[in-house]
Amino acid sequence: MARVVMQAVVSVDGYIAHPDGSVGPLFDWYRNGDVTIHPNDKWSFNVSPASAAYVQPFWDDVRCTVIGRHLFDITDGWAGVPAAGEHLVVVTHRPLPEEWLARFPDAPFHTAPSVEAGIELAKKLAGDGLACVTAGDVGGQAFSAGLVDEVAMDVVPVVFGEGVRFFGSHIGTVLLDDPDTVVQGDRVLHLHYTVKR
Repeated sequence: MARVVMQAVVSVDGYIAHPDGSVGPLFDWYRNGDVTIHPNDKWSFNVSPASAAYVQPFWDDVRCTVIGRHLFDITDGWAGVPAAGEHLVVVTHRPLPEEWLARFPDAPFHTAPSVEAGIELAKKLAGDGLACVTAGDVGGQAFSAGLVDEVAMDVVPVVFGEGVRFFGSHIGTVLLDDPDTVVQGDRVLHLHYTVKR
C-alpha cells in the first residue's frame, strides 16, 4: 500500500512561496552544487553531495504526485511531465484546458474533484511506492483530513514573513515522530517526519 508524503521546499518561518506565488531564494540550492540529480527524464539539478544522497532516492520512490489546480496553471502542467513520479493527479473542479490536452495528449495526468478522491487515486497509481502531495492548500487539506503519513521539508535559511503556508489552512495540533532523517545540504536542511497515529 502506498504511503502518502506531504513535501515542499519551505522557508524557516513556514512558507513555500511569497503571496504572489514566487519562490524567491527557496530553489537556489537546486543550482549550487556539483552533483547532478534528475527528478524525471526532462529536468536535472546540481546540488551538494549531501542533498543528492537524500533527494534522488526520495524522487525515485515517488510514483504519483498530487497538486492543486493553481500549481498546475502557474507551471503550465510542467509541459506534460510530472515533477516526480510516473503519474500526476490534479485536484480541480474544472477539466484541464483543451489546448493543454491537445499539446500534451500522452501526459500521464489525471484529475480528481476533491482532495480525498485525489489522494485515493494517487495511492492506487503509486502501488507500493510514494504518493507525494505538494504542501500548501491541497497538502494542508490532506493533512487536516488525516490522509498524510509522512512530512518531508527542505528548509531554506530565509524568512519570508508572509506568503503561502506549508500546511495551508490547517489548524490544530498534530504530533509527529522525531525526525528520522536530518540532512544538512548547502543552504538547505532536509527533514523527514512520520505522522503519529
